Amino acid sequence: MTDAYIYDAVRSPRGKGRKDGSLHEVTSARLSAQILNAVKARNGLTGHAVEDVIWGNVTQVGEQGGCLARTAVLASDLDQSIPGLSINRFCASGMEAVNLAANQVRGGAGDGYIAGGVEMMGRVPMGSDGAAIAVDPSIAMESYFVPQGISADIIATEYGFTRDQADALAVESQTRAKTAWDEGRFAKSVVEITDRNGLPILSHDEYMRPGTDMQALGSLSPAFQEMGEVMPGFDKVALMKYPHLERIAHIHHAGNSSGIVDGAAAVLVGSKAFGEAHGLTPRARIRATAKIGTDPTIMLTGPVPVTEKILRDTGMEIGDIDLFEVNEAFASVVLRFQQAFDVDPQRVNVNGGSIAMGHPLGATGAIIIGTLLDEMERSDREVGLATLCIASGMGAATIIERV
Repeated sequence: MTDAYIYDAVRSPRGKGRKDGSLHEVTSARLSAQILNAVKARNGLTGHAVEDVIWGNVTQVGEQGGCLARTAVLASDLDQSIPGLSINRFCASGMEAVNLAANQVRGGAGDGYIAGGVEMMGRVPMGSDGAAIAVDPSIAMESYFVPQGISADIIATEYGFTRDQADALAVESQTRAKTAWDEGRFAKSVVEITDRNGLPILSHDEYMRPGTDMQALGSLSPAFQEMGEVMPGFDKVALMKYPHLERIAHIHHAGNSSGIVDGAAAVLVGSKAFGEAHGLTPRARIRATAKIGTDPTIMLTGPVPVTEKILRDTGMEIGDIDLFEVNEAFASVVLRFQQAFDVDPQRVNVNGGSIAMGHPLGATGAIIIGTLLDEMERSDREVGLATLCIASGMGAATIIERV
């Protein structure tokens, strides 16, 4: 098979996903177009330079509906001969776009792809697509559906994580993100976003709360306790599925859960021949990709079995991985990953994560691949693994190695 390489990775800053967020005036297509333009300009791409644009986004309604990927291409400076494919694997959509592009290259279906994703959570609210898994009683009851926040609390209960552990991880995420920004660790990948007049509107992740400490987080009330214990009583659903648990410990709140933000990211993936044709030097090889289905009620444990799968598929061991990016959807997701593999927390999310900087659903998978690559180059590490939990019970992972 043909090797697939990463030639570039870019992302927008993450804006607060609400009406007073700096990116709120920018549509999903326009933000995507700016990221595509950055890839084009940085790499000197002309004409039908890539086979396709594969673009993830989760809430595919309104301005994010239709084939947003094709709309973004037409809104960008890319040649109109380049098509677009929109995909949705919930929170792993951006990663799945990159993995699909890599596997297309490996299989010989084109030499180059731009892959990534977008989510404007302040403009297109999460859940506004009316997903059947949540709203169709016949499916929700059969699958013991609960919201993701309840799932995160189930993980904490099942695996023994405390509120203090979750809050400590959140504080560390904020501290690491601030250090990363202060030291310019994201400078290679982050592109400034402008308005319709070309004036800059955001150049920095604006969701961060760098002064966060344990005392501040301790004052926050659990976000999912009422929906679990009172109305509509999702704890009862969970306890029917997991009768060995006496009760659900509600430890998650806004401070130790991922932030609602706007953002987009792209990765330029291609073969060796693609790089030679365009005068580009590969930064990393995509060594392996994997996805898996998991228990849909606890839902967010996917990073563990998908990592086991990708290691098994490649004949690798956890000790062969130098750095990890595990999406911080909720603190307990990362705590469970660290517990399952007994990995040094200093090798996981070393520049902070979605708790500090936010989780633009369709873009995050591409963001963490780029963040992982930048950090591997900065700290001179050779092999990295990125992974995410996924709604409805799935997991996705990517292993990259520097070249």
